[in-house]
Amino acid sequence: MKDLSASKKWRMAARVGVAYEWGRDTVLSIKAFNLVVRLVIVWMVLSIPYWSLIASDRYVSQATVVIQRTDQVDGPSAGITAALVGAAGPNSADQLLLREYLLSLDMLKKLDAALDLRSHFSNWHRDPISRMWFKNAPIEWFYQFWLSRVDVEYDSYSGVLRIQVEAYDPETAQTIVKLMVQDGEAHMNQMGHELAQSQVDFLAKQVTLSHDRLLDATRTLIDYQNAKGLLAPQTTADSLNVLIAKLEAQKTDIQTQLASLPLTLSPNQPTIVMLKSSLKAIEQQIAQKRAELASPSSGTLNYVVEEFQRLQMQVGFAQDLYKTALSALETGRMDAARTLKMVSIIQAPTKPSYPVEPQRFYNIIVTLLIGSALVGVLKLLESIIRDHVD
Repeated sequence: MKDLSASKKWRMAARVGVAYEWGRDTVLSIKAFNLVVRLVIVWMVLSIPYWSLIASDRYVSQATVVIQRTDQVDGPSAGITAALVGAAGPNSADQLLLREYLLSLDMLKKLDAALDLRSHFSNWHRDPISRMWFKNAPIEWFYQFWLSRVDVEYDSYSGVLRIQVEAYDPETAQTIVKLMVQDGEAHMNQMGHELAQSQVDFLAKQVTLSHDRLLDATRTLIDYQNAKGLLAPQTTADSLNVLIAKLEAQKTDIQTQLASLPLTLSPNQPTIVMLKSSLKAIEQQIAQKRAELASPSSGTLNYVVEEFQRLQMQVGFAQDLYKTALSALETGRMDAARTLKMVSIIQAPTKPSYPVEPQRFYNIIVTLLIGSALVGVLKLLESIIRDHVD
């Protein structure tokens, strides 16, 4: 019984200890809520003089540009049609490429080298919240800070780029935008020229290969003509055919003469002997010429004509390839000469006369609203905890 009573007392003490610990944690959590609420209120109070007096003025320079290509000028009708249908036009890819370059790290390095942007944005005379804290900050930090001060927006409907840059004085902001537009145009033209030059180099190489192929085919044909001793084998074959036709006609005449002689004449009669001799000689000539023209041997004229025609076809094909390559090369050179990308400025970089950033009144209102909302949430949580404690 004594052990059971001791066990009950121990359990009761444990429960009391747990309740005590929970109550103490609850009180501490309520104190923490009160501390956070005070901090939020302090933040709200301090934000008013910061946005009103301390925050440094930032001037915004703006420019609107569009890329035009000299090889895509289709006349006013095409432009009107594109505008009516709301199309971005064929330069949308160039616009997006230009946007990526303007926001690139390479562009930041060029601007920093020309204008010493690190010194401008880390000037200790500016408020510590909006400026870059360290002049020699790593390039990654500097780049992230730069992205918060520049904005390049592509309007897919009108097909233009809108550039905005914030700086602590109007001259610097305007100069930054001017350099961005100038270097962006030079970069796009460089890319276009490099691509066009690579195409021209490829076409020039193809012209050289086609020319060498044509020379090889021509030399092969000339060597074959010299080896056979024939300038035009087809003409020679045609001449043989004409000669064989004439011999056949003579043979027919002699046979006709022999058939017209009286049957009573002796075979040894001189006229018959002469006609038969002539007939035999003509038949031998016919057989000889036909053997020269065609026979099972590969050295006859018909084989020569076939090989000559094949070589002629190779020469003709090489000539056509060479002509096509030359035409493509000239077209590529003209395209390379007129493929220019010009950044047309619709709105020149402005020189601001009034610091539109920061938006002081707007930021004060937003800060107070956010702070009030946080205080309300914290108070609600505090009341819920108090209800559970009670």
